[in-house]
Amino acid sequence: MTEIERIDQLREELHRHNYNYYVLNAPEITDQEFDKLMRELQDLEEKHPEHRDENSPSMRVGSDINKNFTQVVHKYPMLSLANTYSETEVTEFYDRVKKSLNEDFEICCEMKYDGTSISLTYENGKLVRAVTRGDGVQGDDVTGNVKTIRSIPLVLHGKGYPETFEIRGEILMPWVVFEELNKEREAREEPLFANPRNAASGTLKLQNSAIVASRKLDAYLYYLLGDNLPCDGHYENLKEAEKWGFKISDLTRKCKTLQEVFDFIKYWDVERKNLPVATDGIVLKVNSLRQQRNLGFTAKSPRWAIAYKFQAEQALTRLNKVTYQVGRTGAVTPVANLDPIQLSGTVVKRASLHNADIIEGLDLHIGDMVYVEKGGEIIPKIVGVDKDARIMIGDKVKFITHCPECGSKLVRYEGEAAYYCTNDAACPPQIKGKIEHFISRRAMNIDGLGPETVDQFYQEGLIRDVADLYTLKTSDIINLERMGEKSAENIIKGIEQSKEVPFERVLFALGIRFVGETVAKKIWCTDVEDELIAFKGVKDAAVVGIPNEKYGEVAAAVVVLEKGAQLTEEQIKEEMLKEMARFKVPERILFLDAIPKTPGLKTDKKYIRTLFQ
Repeated sequence: MTEIERIDQLREELHRHNYNYYVLNAPEITDQEFDKLMRELQDLEEKHPEHRDENSPSMRVGSDINKNFTQVVHKYPMLSLANTYSETEVTEFYDRVKKSLNEDFEICCEMKYDGTSISLTYENGKLVRAVTRGDGVQGDDVTGNVKTIRSIPLVLHGKGYPETFEIRGEILMPWVVFEELNKEREAREEPLFANPRNAASGTLKLQNSAIVASRKLDAYLYYLLGDNLPCDGHYENLKEAEKWGFKISDLTRKCKTLQEVFDFIKYWDVERKNLPVATDGIVLKVNSLRQQRNLGFTAKSPRWAIAYKFQAEQALTRLNKVTYQVGRTGAVTPVANLDPIQLSGTVVKRASLHNADIIEGLDLHIGDMVYVEKGGEIIPKIVGVDKDARIMIGDKVKFITHCPECGSKLVRYEGEAAYYCTNDAACPPQIKGKIEHFISRRAMNIDGLGPETVDQFYQEGLIRDVADLYTLKTSDIINLERMGEKSAENIIKGIEQSKEVPFERVLFALGIRFVGETVAKKIWCTDVEDELIAFKGVKDAAVVGIPNEKYGEVAAAVVVLEKGAQLTEEQIKEEMLKEMARFKVPERILFLDAIPKTPGLKTDKKYIRTLFQ
């Protein structure tokens, strides 16, 4: 077998394993075996760039190359569905269809997944384009980002699919991924996503497809369009698409009567809460494509389909008081303290009021009976006040003017909704919050330290900023409450080891406003590149982060030497150590004739990373 033939074999095999794992949930090999095959494919593709394929499984990892999304006109407009919120309106829809067709028909009932709509175009069994809904007439080409979603096939298998067709569906962020993402954003004091739909939509529009890949988006496909579809039945077409490798919801049902439709709605109004992804209703479609064409469209929506929306679960409870939390950036967040109430399976005692504008808009008074809802069925929020229940009105809730922790006057910057405490040098929650962020896993990753330990050290006067961590000795902490010799030694050891983390994580750990992980990485790489290019004999250089078992990621560099220059990897490292901290010095250096470039003439850092695998 030639290497080219092996590349084709590996691509086919890896596509099958992706399908088995992400669609069928029935893996045939271990993750390690999969990774081994992927590395072999990447090595062979590197040797044979002439055999490049945009739909290779190796494209799943995404790219850190920024790109502007281009607008694409939809071949078939992506119209919105008419919404209904009552069984009466469902009955009216059913009766209209019955009267218009004057023949037997079936209704296909589908879960209305709460994500962001996508249109996928396939030609000769390969994904060629992925476009967002946009305004229904045109949307953004997000093909590069969609290719990172493992449940979307890049190459179809089976047979019988049309030469060209379009399939539409919903890009989703599973609940577990959403919750983890919001935890990370909360730790960084970034705005939380309101629900998985917003999170999925925001992720899909990111410029960095490598980040998109890391967010583990999923997808369900639910409608085929084209000239040569295999069946007249919508449901039957979905079953065929399933054979080609598409992830089709197995919850979809055909109903022959209106009662069967209501039974489906009633069942899933309860059971949807146990699904791994968000849903907000049921979509009802006439199953026959012929009958769909006969029914036609209004100016805004099809006459053959309707969306039944579930009612958001609400609860009425009493507002007892409003407290205020100060984050590490100084942002002050109002929190409603409530009588405990059961809501969507959990007991809710507190709900964020977000900012002063929200409080003013609700016209809140202490003692008010307030309506609480879970945004995206996760985040409790107050959506209204039962003003008729006011008997003896309490004090109107007014946003505080001074920090509840240190007493400093609060400020509100132009264009922002939040109020801030500017006393960052002496406000306890800001100081402790900055230290907690600094030691976190994605920052300095100091073992043995956590919020409780930070608070203890702060109360004891041992630390007042992150720099104080590096002056601690075992003798300083060994006699503290709940602190033994071993624990003390592990903390000091963890602090010492943190000196070796990559510079990008140091930047992120410092908690500089607007400098998240992505920006920190770019600054880090640019900084090291500048140092390398300053070397006598170095013509050009590029720096990337590569995986490291101990530190997560370390620097690696490719270097182009001036003609006649005689530098070695060891010489460069030795000289860099004289000028830079050890964690900024690249772990590996490769010498190339030229820096690899993309077709757009940007540094091809994705390709460079493969050189170190």
